[in-house]
Order: sequence, then structure tokens, then C-alpha cells
Amino acid sequence: MSKIKLLVVDDEPEQRELLAGYLENKNFQVVAVGSAEKALETYHHFFSPLALVDLKMPGMNGLELLTRLKEINPFIQVIVLTAFGSVESAVAAMKAGAYDYLTKPVEDLDELLLKLEKAAAANRLVVDNKVMSERLAEIFPESEIIGDSAAIREVKRLIGLVASKEATVLITGPSGTGKELVARAIHANSARAEKRLVAINCAAFPENLLESELFGYEKGAFTGADKAKQGRFELADGGTLFLDEIGEMPVTMQVKLLRVLEERKIERLGSINEIKLDIRIIAATNRDLEKMIKENKFREDLYYRLNVIKVHLPPLADRTGDILLLAKTFIDKYAKKIGKPVKGIDQDAAAVMMNYHWPGNVRELENIIERAIVLSNSEFITLADLAGLGGGRKISISGEIKPLDQIEKAHIQACLDLLKWNIGLTADKLGIHRNTLRAKIKEYNLTQK
Repeated sequence: MSKIKLLVVDDEPEQRELLAGYLENKNFQVVAVGSAEKALETYHHFFSPLALVDLKMPGMNGLELLTRLKEINPFIQVIVLTAFGSVESAVAAMKAGAYDYLTKPVEDLDELLLKLEKAAAANRLVVDNKVMSERLAEIFPESEIIGDSAAIREVKRLIGLVASKEATVLITGPSGTGKELVARAIHANSARAEKRLVAINCAAFPENLLESELFGYEKGAFTGADKAKQGRFELADGGTLFLDEIGEMPVTMQVKLLRVLEERKIERLGSINEIKLDIRIIAATNRDLEKMIKENKFREDLYYRLNVIKVHLPPLADRTGDILLLAKTFIDKYAKKIGKPVKGIDQDAAAVMMNYHWPGNVRELENIIERAIVLSNSEFITLADLAGLGGGRKISISGEIKPLDQIEKAHIQACLDLLKWNIGLTADKLGIHRNTLRAKIKEYNLTQK
């Protein structure tokens, strides 16, 4: 186990050497210095996740050093040493971002060790969360999953929580909501990210072919098997297997999948040799598996094996606050790809889109926008470009065509006025976070009438 780097700053040589000597024997790599100035000079080279800092020192004091260290490394966890009875100093240090404090001279070394171990764990958690956020930003670029509705924020929160775990995940939701994207995000943020993510659509193969696709086969296992072939389970070894449309898997195959989940072993068709696997399973379905269990179409024991963690993707109609955001993203994407100067959507088209039920969800929205840009002859998508999305119903709105931001501004103002400027309720009705709503109010300079 590698040692944890620790910077010890104390102007008293005896205390400094005592602490450094003890902690060197407790899995810490210690650099000990006698002043804040020396600590700053050293830290740029040492860059430790932890520091133990005396508050009262000649020259720069420990409180200022704490602030400077936080500027260099926002994730550093600092435990401060303060004179006995000097509560005010400890409180000031905690307000400035110290993780914890101890009174000096430090006599209870076990207590010191415990606090340092907790501080190290806190540092790992903060850094991991930061890395997770950055990786999620890569996995969810603006052209793919976008939205600020409560439902989508919950999906992203769950991805952040479960990605680093080994638990089996079941992703549910209607077709076209982005279930495979979620599976890829979970894999990309897991310890298996450097290995393969192997996907298979269980609805795309008849039963006999699905078995050979999953388990593989030996040469001569059946007519036409002129050479051995690895199945998807083997290909995903060390990585993740994504079983899309798991609800379409035949019951006989469900039994075999259950065995794999329980034993992490498979046999190729035509072989008696077991192959051990190290895989994570992520499954997805647009079916109601609990209803299928009652109809004896899906095994209950398999359902509970798969449903360790559930991530549900809502239909687009339930996240209307994201529709225009998604539309703008797809407009930017396809206007550039197709080479047309389309900037937005006119009022009629936007109104229809907000009231449409979107049976095909985000996938349908993207297809509609791509087609509309192909058909469009102006800077704004019109109702005619949406190819009958409104069911032939013409919405008449007088006035000139306006950009989306003007439509959004007017809509937010109207909602705020209707709900008497109740920020929480308005944000909830709009399907956005209240902080997003406050930002919009500031951006559009909205005022209460």
C-alpha cells in the first residue's frame, strides 16, 4: 500500500520531529518544515493531499498558510494545531476551510492518526467526485444528453453514485429516451472504463442465435459452426456487458443468464469446459417487467438479480422543460452538419413542440429537427417544416417570428406572474432547478409586476 503524503508545519523542532517520526511509521510520507514560508516553497514540489499546520508561528501564521494552501490545492485537507483553550483560533480555522483541529502539545497520537485517516478519506472523496463530474461532462456533451429537469438531474446523480460500484444496474424507460447512453456513461466512469463495453440487443436475435451470440460456440457445435467463436460474455470479460431490451429475452435463456449472474461462469455451445468471467452486467428495458412476471413471461428471480440498482429515464413528455433546450442543441448540431443557417424555431412551431406528446421521445425529437432543417428555407424552423407534427392543427400566433430566447423570456415572466413569483413552485412547474430559474431571471432582467 502506497504511503499518504503529509506536510507537517510547526516552528517547534521537538514537536515537529516527534510527529514526523511517529507518522512515518504509520503509512505516511512526511515532509516537515519549521515555517509557513518554507511550507509554501516546499508544497509546489511535494503537493500532498494532507497538511498538519500549527496556527501560531512567527512570520506568516497558520491561518494565512491554510488559505494559501487552499488556493494552490482546493482539495487539500488541513488539520490545524492550536494552543490549549484557544477556541477562537480553531473556529476561525474551521471557517477558513480546515478539516479539523487538535490542541498542542499533541499527546494523544492515536487521536491524531484517526483524524488524519479521516482527512485522507475526505480528500479521496472530494477528488473522486471532481473527477466524476469532469468525466460525466465528457459523457454528456451538449449534443447527446441535455436537460435541467428534476428527472434528468436525478438520472445523472444516480450515474455518479453507481458507476464506481460493481452492482448490476437495470435501466428502464420508454424507447428513445437514451438508455444505451446511460449504460455507456456508467461504464466510462467505472473501474472497468479501460476495458470493453459490449452491447447486444436481445430483441434482435431469435432464441437459438441469441444463445450462440452470448455464449459463443466450439467448432462443430452445430451445422455451419466451422470454427470456434467467442460469445459476447467472453468479449466483455474484464469490462461491461450491456443487455438491451432484456424484456425480450426468451424464458429459457433467462434461466441461463441467471446462472451466469450467480456463478460468473459460462460454457460455450458444444463444450464442457467452464470459462470464468469478470464482468459487470447492465440491462435495459422498455417493458414492465413486474407485469411480465405476473404473466409468467419473465423470471422473478432474474428480475431481482438484475434490479440491484434501477435508473429510470422518463418520457420526454414528462420533462417538457427540456424540450426547447434539446431542440436548440439539435438545431446547432444539424445546421452545422447540413450547412444551413438555421438559428431557432418560430413561435408556432415552438408552441406545437411544447404540447406534442413525443411518443418517440428524444430520438423522435432529434429526427424531427434534422428533417426540419433539411426542409427549412429560412433562419427559423416553422410549423410547415415540422411535417405535420401538430397533427394538421394550425396554431395562430400574431406577430413577427421571434428567437427562442425571447419566447423563453416571455414564458418565464408569465409563469412567475401567474404563480405570484413563488420561485420554488415556478421552477417545479417549469421542470428546472430553482438556481437555473434565478439565473434566467437575472439573465433576462425579469422583475415582479
